[in-house]
Amino acid sequence: MMMQTTTGMALHTDKYQINMMYAHWVNGTHNKKTVFEAFFRKLPFGNGYAVSAGLERIVHYIQALRFEEDDIAYLGEQEENYDPGFLEELRRFRFTGSLFAVREGTLVFPNEPLLRVEGRVFETQLIETALLNFMNYQTLIATKASRIKQIAGEDGLLEFGTRRAQEADAALWGARAAYVAGFDATSNMLAGKMFGIPTKGTHAHAWVQSFAEEEEAFERFAKALPGQVTLLVDTYDTLSSGVPNAIRIGKKLREQGKRLQGIRLDSGDLAYLSQQARIMLDAEGMEDVAIVASNDLDENTILNLKAQGAKIDTWGVGTQLITAADQPALGGVYKLVAREADGPQGDGAPRMEPTIKISGNPEKVTTPGRKDVYRIVDRKTGKAIADYICLTEGEKAPTGERLKLFHPVHSYLQKYVEGYDALPLLEAVFKDGEQVMELPALEEIRLFHKRQLALFWPQYLRKLNPEHYRVNLSETAWELKMSMIHAHTASETE
Repeated sequence: MMMQTTTGMALHTDKYQINMMYAHWVNGTHNKKTVFEAFFRKLPFGNGYAVSAGLERIVHYIQALRFEEDDIAYLGEQEENYDPGFLEELRRFRFTGSLFAVREGTLVFPNEPLLRVEGRVFETQLIETALLNFMNYQTLIATKASRIKQIAGEDGLLEFGTRRAQEADAALWGARAAYVAGFDATSNMLAGKMFGIPTKGTHAHAWVQSFAEEEEAFERFAKALPGQVTLLVDTYDTLSSGVPNAIRIGKKLREQGKRLQGIRLDSGDLAYLSQQARIMLDAEGMEDVAIVASNDLDENTILNLKAQGAKIDTWGVGTQLITAADQPALGGVYKLVAREADGPQGDGAPRMEPTIKISGNPEKVTTPGRKDVYRIVDRKTGKAIADYICLTEGEKAPTGERLKLFHPVHSYLQKYVEGYDALPLLEAVFKDGEQVMELPALEEIRLFHKRQLALFWPQYLRKLNPEHYRVNLSETAWELKMSMIHAHTASETE
């Protein structure tokens, strides 16, 4: 399996990041230590859960993060007229910080850190744009794919989105994200080569149109690929022409000791056509011939088709998945939660102080301080109860003893739990610039996602009106947030 190396990506950032780096350099603050956290505020698609993805590309990006000579030359041409000393600093740039991340395939929820980045502000500021770009898109597509998988159940799922994706990278990494979340194969050959994803494909209408008769087109295709015969049957008339011709080819293959693997429906009333096609195939003893459907499918159309009794075995999902058409952006953010304090540090180690962002929109007020996230899992049932966010410094990790969970907005809504395991979600990926996590294989990530789903009761996973999953702050983290809000708002009113 070929793995992609991400090179030449230092300028995959917004200009204001470069300008802030420059301002820090001019002011001599570029080596100050900082802590940033990346998270999203609202669940994509309105409810349920999200699926973390994008970490592998983030790791490749950080590994290869360098300013090339042509990058330096380009920056030297900018209207800001950056000092040559700053450009020389960029020439020596390397990521020397630390990255903590939620594993790909993890079920995640609003306002909990998916990434925590620690290091010089010169580095932590630069990587914001790329990290959000990779995390937001792949998490969005993995979430959409997982929602589709929840509805499709054990049916086959094929990712068919390449031609409608927003460019090549979206097609490739979107195919990978879909596979993580339960899709079985992709039509994209480069994604198959890069990531080891199984590839599947049939033929297009153009193949049928290339011949005078539909049956001839089917026969020629079956001759070329006798072990992989799935025929697209809706070029002309699905039930009067396509399916009968496919059956005739199926009989010829059977005489040769081979078989017709499937037919594909790409238009029309998929519920009715699949029901009629199933009757026709079964009448000829072709119960093992699968029916594949495509045509702007997503979890909503698949749910409706199943409710109508569609006889479809495999779903080819394209545009609606790869573009996340009903919500084309996740909206994840990257916020400063701690910074190196000014003044003497005592033992020489940097003294960190929490930071907060205040907003007129309450949902945009950040939670200050460096934090860890734990999944609280009941020992008796093996099911997740809540996610618990606490401060990294000054708090102990939950140990299974009595723990208070309360709503971070309506704090009177509270409960106590005990007899649980606390599973840490954030794991070290880089420490002091060195990669310390060995990235799991794609198949391992895919299995991990299945195990994640098994941690949750079905009511949290269902598509319609899912139960709200609790994400709770520790009392210490909540009190810090309240005190900092009070301090900032009080100073503004004085």
